[in-house]
Amino acid sequence: MGFRCGIVGLPNVGKSTIFNALTAAAIQAENYPFCTIEPNVGIVPVPDERLDVLAGLARTKVKVPTQMEFVDIAGLVQGASKGEGLGNQFLGHIRQVDAIIHVVRCFEDDHIIHVDGHVDPLRDVEVIATELMLADLETVEKRLIKTRSQAKSGNKQFLAELQALEQLHKVLDAGQPAHSFTLPEGQDTRFLRELCLLSAKPVLYVANVHESELTTGNAHVTALKQLAAAEGAQLVCIAGAIEQELSQLPPEEQQEYLQELNMTEPGLHRLIKAGYSLLGLITFFTVGEKETRAWTISQGAKAPAAAGKIHSDFERGFIRAEVIAYKDYLACGSEAAARDKGLMRSEGKEYIVRDGDCILFRFNV
Repeated sequence: MGFRCGIVGLPNVGKSTIFNALTAAAIQAENYPFCTIEPNVGIVPVPDERLDVLAGLARTKVKVPTQMEFVDIAGLVQGASKGEGLGNQFLGHIRQVDAIIHVVRCFEDDHIIHVDGHVDPLRDVEVIATELMLADLETVEKRLIKTRSQAKSGNKQFLAELQALEQLHKVLDAGQPAHSFTLPEGQDTRFLRELCLLSAKPVLYVANVHESELTTGNAHVTALKQLAAAEGAQLVCIAGAIEQELSQLPPEEQQEYLQELNMTEPGLHRLIKAGYSLLGLITFFTVGEKETRAWTISQGAKAPAAAGKIHSDFERGFIRAEVIAYKDYLACGSEAAARDKGLMRSEGKEYIVRDGDCILFRFNV
């Protein structure tokens, strides 16, 4: 799988509550800071009605959804980059994820402590963003010392890396995140990947609200939406308390509860889908009577790489991919009917897999 979203935020904003609901893991979630020390990890199926439809058409015995990994990272506080609140340890956990889900408290409740005394989403976002950038600044400064020494040799690669690092340092020092920095065209990007910069990771904001404000929103949500729009980021509005209640109900009662709330699906489904989109992922399917399975790949991946998700031998001995678009499979009702109508295409190594493709791989090892 290998796709991980880290759930971050200040203490007591609802991170663990949302994680509990995502994974139904019953992780400790208490009303005091730093309840979560070691990160909790949960594997969550990605909801996709297409999998159910395909499994039904193929009369599949087993269906397997694609999955994402969520990591509940302890609350960060101002000064985390300097070790406040065990910050260095928690920031290290963030380095290991592919994207950040930033949970922001957008509700008032005198019974739930706020680490800064009162609710202010924009201040809270700035605290986290600043700590990520300060940690990145320290990482870049350490790399600069090493690269300056290497560049004395006159090696062109090290000289180019030094120039890029100095430019990146200026960006971070000016209070801008690493994702706003663009390398000169043709520059080797490997050293940037090695740095694992925190502020380079894509971010999805989650506004945690009261049940009564889920549909109407409030001034806090409005402010956060404006911030997300200015950054070109996505925002999902969730009532953590509702989601936790839903996660504890059997499926049939979940639907009744959703209807009472005038909701078509749990908010967490929207969160999972948004996280999937944030990482630039798509889904292809393998369909059969024994098993119908959804597989995750990055947008732009070619057919051999998709085959390799199933087994390395499929990629190594790739011959061709026999592809039916989901809408064509749905219209025809079966693989055989799609083949008879000429809607099963034979694609080679350069074929870029599309979201929803139903694929049969031919290979020889």
